[in-house]
Amino acid sequence: MFFDGGCRPNPGAIEAAAVIRGEAHVFANLGRGTNHDAEWTALVKALDLATSLGFRDIELIGDALPVVRQANAALKRGSALDRHEAAFLDLCRDAPPGRIRWIKREQNLAGIALARRHPR
Repeated sequence: MFFDGGCRPNPGAIEAAAVIRGEAHVFANLGRGTNHDAEWTALVKALDLATSLGFRDIELIGDALPVVRQANAALKRGSALDRHEAAFLDLCRDAPPGRIRWIKREQNLAGIALARRHPR
């Protein structure tokens, strides 16, 4: 499952997208924050969506390397250092992801879905 978040401007209104099995799910009006907040929101929304669809042991794929690293560290530690990690780990109790990995921005299908919302 691909995930990506953004905000307009930065800081600004948070939006997120998740793509699972080729279907894009876009979430808007998710509050205000920074790009970092938006990426975490996207990760949490993606995991929540996968869980609600009955998927387990999924692979989460995103282009925000700091968030990918921090999420993997939180999973390994089993405890949260901030509110983003806490929200993520709360969802992981029922359905932990099988893997969280980084890819390049141009390969992120969720990022492509978000970009379509804002043509230049």
